[in-house]
Amino acid sequence: MARVLVDLLSYTGTKGGMETYTREVYRALGAMNTGWEFIGYVSKEGAQLDLSWFPGQIVESEISGENRFVWAWGELTQVAKAANSASADLIHAPATLGPRKSAMPTVVTMHDMLYWSHPELMTTPLYTKPVKWMEQQAAKNATRIVTISPTSAREITKYLHVPEERIDVIPLAGAVPSGIDRSLASSEGALILAMGNRRPHKNWRALVHACARLPEDQRPRIVITGGRGDDPLAPLVAELGVQRWVELRGWVDDAEVQHLMSTATALAIPSYAEGFSLPTLEAMGAGIPALLSDIEVHRYVGGDAARYFAPDNHDALARLIAQVVSDENLRATMVTDGYERAATFTWDRTARETFASFEKALI
Repeated sequence: MARVLVDLLSYTGTKGGMETYTREVYRALGAMNTGWEFIGYVSKEGAQLDLSWFPGQIVESEISGENRFVWAWGELTQVAKAANSASADLIHAPATLGPRKSAMPTVVTMHDMLYWSHPELMTTPLYTKPVKWMEQQAAKNATRIVTISPTSAREITKYLHVPEERIDVIPLAGAVPSGIDRSLASSEGALILAMGNRRPHKNWRALVHACARLPEDQRPRIVITGGRGDDPLAPLVAELGVQRWVELRGWVDDAEVQHLMSTATALAIPSYAEGFSLPTLEAMGAGIPALLSDIEVHRYVGGDAARYFAPDNHDALARLIAQVVSDENLRATMVTDGYERAATFTWDRTARETFASFEKALI
């Protein structure tokens, strides 16, 4: 039986897809009855959350996962110390960063290389060099690296010089929220749903521009969730005069997510770059057609079930929105194809392949 120290310092309840990955893969690992022991080394904020999904002991670190400087110090130095104290055989760092040095094998899940491939699209340029340095240190120390798409694997090799044979590509899966009732689709009028933070690479401005390109009598309601504080999209919405159609919402609770996914006509994601696309799988698994920017990782996730547009082509996005809103047969085809596509990605598979990566690291 092996003992694994799981680095949960970044787990604070505010980090979206990486936290979904951590929860779901460890929920599935717990169901596997591996016989291994898992110890979660958790942030001060994470210790206050429901951690019933974690299949083992929780050790509270008293390290803040929201204070970037304290968190960085914890990642670089304290995770390895905690692993030593726990007599761990292996460290798993599931959120891209990890210890600079460790006495035992370490597996790091690196979700994307956006700070390297698209530094101009990062929200806080001040953090770019430190994050890149921390990613270099984590990769150098890692025995194996897990990543979530062929795109990310290729970029890890390109930017961090990690040999392909040390990288395991393991896709994620969709966790469809409970209580979604798709019999309510479009029941409140045509609705295009968009969910995600306001980091520039998400390219939500394209969706606002596309709305403005449509004739007023063809404009659906567009709801963009996930913002915090003053929404940077608000000035553009006002400038283009589309306040009647575009709703900018902040962080929404589970009940509101359930309602929006029940009533949405389609999901739209105009990103310039991603490591994966969990919202796509969640939408398709719920029976929501997906409209995606034509980037490699979206093709990897959405396959033939989604419909695609160039991220800078606002007219093409406007035409696609108008088409999917007006064509019931197209939506029905996309729903059927989406269910089939989403079913090929499962958390059981993610967990099994992650466990295999752990085993390889211990050889």
